[in-house]
Amino acid sequence: MRMKRWISSSLRTKLLALFIVLTTIPLMTVGMISYQKSYHSVASHSKASTMLQADMLGTNIDNLFIDTERLLELSNNPEVIHFLLSQSETYKEAKDILRTFSLYRDTYKYESVLNISLINLYGKGISERRGIFQSNTNPLRNQHFQTLAENPDSVLRIPSAQMNSLDQIDGFTYEDRGVISIMAAVKQKITHEVIGFITVDLDDSFIKTFCDQVKIGKTGFFYILDQHNDPIFVSPIGNDNRNIIQNTPLPFPDQSSRDGYVLRTGGQPRFIVHTASIATGWTIIGMAPLQEIVAEANSIRQLIILSVVLSIVFAITLHYLLTKRLTRPIQLLQHKMRLTASGYLEAKVKPVGTDEIADLGQSFNIMVEKIKELLEQSIRKQQQLQKAELRTLQAQINPHFLYNTLDSIIWMAEAGKNDGVIQLVKALSDLFRISLNKGRDWVMIRTELAHANSYLVIQQMRYRDILEYRIEIDPELLDYPILNMTLQPLIENALYHGIKNKRGKGLIVIGGYLELSSVILTVTDNGIGIPTDRLALLRQQLEQPLQSEEEEPAEGGFGLQNVHQRLRLYFGSEYGVDLESIAGAGTTIFVRIPKNRGN
Repeated sequence: MRMKRWISSSLRTKLLALFIVLTTIPLMTVGMISYQKSYHSVASHSKASTMLQADMLGTNIDNLFIDTERLLELSNNPEVIHFLLSQSETYKEAKDILRTFSLYRDTYKYESVLNISLINLYGKGISERRGIFQSNTNPLRNQHFQTLAENPDSVLRIPSAQMNSLDQIDGFTYEDRGVISIMAAVKQKITHEVIGFITVDLDDSFIKTFCDQVKIGKTGFFYILDQHNDPIFVSPIGNDNRNIIQNTPLPFPDQSSRDGYVLRTGGQPRFIVHTASIATGWTIIGMAPLQEIVAEANSIRQLIILSVVLSIVFAITLHYLLTKRLTRPIQLLQHKMRLTASGYLEAKVKPVGTDEIADLGQSFNIMVEKIKELLEQSIRKQQQLQKAELRTLQAQINPHFLYNTLDSIIWMAEAGKNDGVIQLVKALSDLFRISLNKGRDWVMIRTELAHANSYLVIQQMRYRDILEYRIEIDPELLDYPILNMTLQPLIENALYHGIKNKRGKGLIVIGGYLELSSVILTVTDNGIGIPTDRLALLRQQLEQPLQSEEEEPAEGGFGLQNVHQRLRLYFGSEYGVDLESIAGAGTTIFVRIPKNRGN
C-alpha cells in the first residue's frame, strides 16, 4: 500500500517506475538464464580438470608401485633364501646379494628407491646402506612384520606417517626426507614357511610435491587417504588443511570409484573430487571451497548485475531529461525547503527564468539569510555568556585557594621557621606563575600536575605530620590539554574535608588513565570518607547550577561543583566530576575530559 501511494504521488515517480520495469525485467530474465548455464558449464569444466589431475596422480602412484614391486622378486632368489636360512654368512654371499640388488637397479632404473633390505626371523639382515647387520630387537616385534607373518601373501605399503623408530629394522633413518616402505614376506619354496622379510624404501617426494604444488582454485588442495581412510599425505602448509579435513566429514566412497560432487554440510559448501590408486588401495581426494571453483560464474553474475544497474541509471537519466522542464524546478525548491527544515541553512535555490516559481525561490533565499543572521547573533550572545560565566567561576576559585595558602605562610612565619618560609614562598611563586598561565584557560596535564605538586608541597610543609602524597600518572597522558586550575580545588577538598579530620597519616594519590575517547584523572584520599546520605546530596548538587556565595553548597561541595560546572561549560554534559566514597575508608574523585581536544 505504501509503495502504491509512493508511485502515484507524482507524475515523475510514475515515469521512473515505468522505465525501470520495462528495462530491468527482460534483462534480469536473460541474465538469470545466462548465469545458470555459465554456472553449470564452469562447474563441469572445473570438475573434469580437477578429476584429471587426481587421475594423473593415481596413475603415477600405480606405475611407481607396480614397477618398484618387481624388486620383491628378490625374495625368490636362491642366494637370498640361503642367506636368510643360514646362521652364518660369508663375504662372498653378501657381495653376491648386493650385486643382485645393483643388477636390478641397473636393469629397471629405480631412481626413487632409497634402500633395499632383507632380514630373517632371528634379526640377521643385509641392506644396501649398511651391508650385513644384526638387529638388536626381535623382527616380529615390528607390527608390520607381524602382520606379514600372519598374512604371508600380503604386500604392505607404509608411508612415513605410519612409521616409528621400531620399524627401521636396519637402524637407518631418513631424517631429511619422507619414505614409503614396501614390505613383503620371504617364504621357503617348498614349505612356504615365512623365513624373513624384504623391505624396499621409496622416496615419496613426488607425492608430496604434487600435494604441495597442485592447487584447486586459490586455497583448495589434494590429500591422500590409506585403506583405513586415515590421512597419510597432506599439504604441509600448516595445520589449517588438517583442521579442514577433520571438520569436513566425507561420505567415504568405494575405494575403486571416482567421482566429484558438492558437499554442503558443515560450514561453507566445498567441491570434492576423489579417485583411487588400484595398486595401493589409497584414495586421492581434492577439496576446495565451492566459491573458488565457480569464481568465473560469479564474475558473470557480477557483470549481469552491473548491466542491470547501468540500465537503471540509463532509465533514470532518460527520465530526468524528459521531466526536467516539467517538474524539476518545483521538486528542487521542495528539496531545499526540507533541508532547511532539518537545520541545514546553506541550502540555496538558483532561480531560472522570471516566472512565479523563480520569484518564490528568490524569496526563499532571502528568508534563509535572515534566519542565519538571527541564529548567528544568538550563538554569539550565548558564547559571550559562557565566557563571562567561566571567568566568574575562575575568580571564585582563586580567592578561595589564596586564603588557605596565605594562612599556611602566616603560621610558619609565626613559628620562626625562616627557611621554611623561603621555601614556601618560592613554591607559592611557582604556583601562581603556573596558575596565571599568561591569561590562557588551557594547560597541558603535565603543567596542571606541576601546579598541583606546588600546592601539595606548601600543604605538606604545613601538615607535615598528617599528609603524604603521590602522583602516579601514565606519561602518555601528560600532553593532553586540560582546563587550568582543575585539580587544585579537588586536592584542597580532599585535604580539608577528608584527611584533616582523620587520625594518623593521610595519603593523597593523583592518578589517571585512558578510557575509550576520554581521559580520566583521579584524586584519591584515605580520609574519613563521606556518609551515604551526604554523598547522594553532593552528587545531586553537582547536577545543579553553581550557587552564589550567599548560597554556598554544603561543606565540601563548593570546589567540586565549581570544577564540575567549568568542565561542562567547555566540554558538554557527558564530562565533569564524579564521586565514589566509603565512610571511614576514603574518597575518590573522578575527572572526565575528552581525549585529543585542542585548546
